Amino acid sequence: MLKVTIVAGARPNLMKIAPIVHSIQKARSDNIKIDFRLVHTGQHYDQNMSGSFFEQLEIPKPHVNLECKGGSQAEQTAKIMIQFEKELISNPADLVLVVGDVTSTMACALVAQKLFTKVAHVEGGIRSNDWTMPEEINRLVTDSITNYFFTTSETANTNLKKSGVDGSQIFFVGNTMIDTLMKQRPNFKKPQIWKDLQLSNGNYIVMTLHRPNNVDEQCQLRDMINEIIANTRDLHLVFPVHPRTQKILKRLNIDHPRLHAIEPLSYLEFNYLVERAKAVITDSGGVTEEASVLRVPCLTLRNNTERPETITLGTNELIGTDPKRLKSYLKILFNGNWKKGHDIPLWDGHAADRIVECIKNI
Repeated sequence: MLKVTIVAGARPNLMKIAPIVHSIQKARSDNIKIDFRLVHTGQHYDQNMSGSFFEQLEIPKPHVNLECKGGSQAEQTAKIMIQFEKELISNPADLVLVVGDVTSTMACALVAQKLFTKVAHVEGGIRSNDWTMPEEINRLVTDSITNYFFTTSETANTNLKKSGVDGSQIFFVGNTMIDTLMKQRPNFKKPQIWKDLQLSNGNYIVMTLHRPNNVDEQCQLRDMINEIIANTRDLHLVFPVHPRTQKILKRLNIDHPRLHAIEPLSYLEFNYLVERAKAVITDSGGVTEEASVLRVPCLTLRNNTERPETITLGTNELIGTDPKRLKSYLKILFNGNWKKGHDIPLWDGHAADRIVECIKNI
């Protein structure tokens, strides 16, 4: 029996591991000798941000939650490594599968290698080339000690080869986050805010902001929000507020009748809004992927991206963190001249099946 330990640490990880869990379950029903153990590190966890996802994405509850929440990045890395080492010693695996670029990804990969357990990285090879991002450090460290890379794009493949990874270790499989999006699209759920504001297709914009460059400085966040308000005509601005952003937003006391700061939404509710929005304004890499596949215009408030395919093929544009740059892009949007987007190779809903096929052969 091939034993795979799957690690999740934060909300974005759940969308990425859900289809892999489903594909392993399907393989088992076909009498393939493979089994999994789902480990949640507890890095980020609350009911709206993570808890409801298990039910909505039809993921079994984790076999264990390591409850490594809080602390500085160093403290959290240490907590995760200590607890995951105990977990892996108690429940040995043939392969530890980590996803994405959160602290748990890096910490669990390190532990696995020191216990002589092979590591596979789902979403390996993506790069922003911005070392001020904690996620970029997590990617670089994880990929430097990974055995098998499951990649989302040819750009990621090229990045890995340039860093010296042998092509036999790289498996271009597509994007498991899009597997989840396609599977769950018929189940998108109308949130209460839709009724409260009497929203309709295209009469609102969805906003998400959580990156330090945008939210840690009060002046930056205030200027960004004011610029968005000033250039979005009469559209509602629906803003599910990340806990990181909530603390700063409260101090700003921004009050505008079109700005609706609400609690974080479940996966199905959030994507119901994204699919029907005039546009999305975000600094989230995952949201740019979802918006591109849903063919919704996306304005990314970052100076770099690790997902260039959402720009070259998708509906995403990289605006930067200067609030003054928003106006010209919003003008393009309202003039009806936003790019339509194209299909992105292997973002077809079958990435997880390819991953499990690779694991069986490995």
